[in-house]
Amino acid sequence: GYIHSSPCNTSQTTIGKEILDGILFMKEILPRDLRDNLQNEPRRDQLLEVILDLGRRPEARFLGNSGGQYLRDNEISQLELEEAQRAVGEFGGDNRAGIEGTLHRISAIRSRKGMVVGLTCRVGRAVNGHVDMVRDLLNYKESILFLGRPGVGKTTVMREIARVLADEFQKRGR
Repeated sequence: GYIHSSPCNTSQTTIGKEILDGILFMKEILPRDLRDNLQNEPRRDQLLEVILDLGRRPEARFLGNSGGQYLRDNEISQLELEEAQRAVGEFGGDNRAGIEGTLHRISAIRSRKGMVVGLTCRVGRAVNGHVDMVRDLLNYKESILFLGRPGVGKTTVMREIARVLADEFQKRGR
């Protein structure tokens, strides 16, 4: 991913492990045929998210401009959505669920009646070393707005800023 057009400095080994973790995290959620298709996808190391919408073909989306890829011709059924939802467990009030110990998250789309009609399974990636680009702004008590396409690292940068500030706060003994 990219942040402010600066390439990530994450090692290829780490990226490979995160993508493997991402596919493994989806193993319990996705139907077997979709998992198999993802395993054989040449761009799987660029996997951003898998979209499971009721009555539509399942789609994998990738980082960059490589676009999406349908994972099969058949549409997602109600039964498949229910099985995926059982695997995920409870969603929060914001219709999101995180996978404990990972940066991965699943978002639910609900009908007006509250039924889950779609799931977006997002592969989270750690991006380190970007606090310095906003460190001088952190000294002011003003808001910072991060803008960017999905998957470029906005949430990850905010998490890293929170981690670094917490570490510095501990060291200063405040």
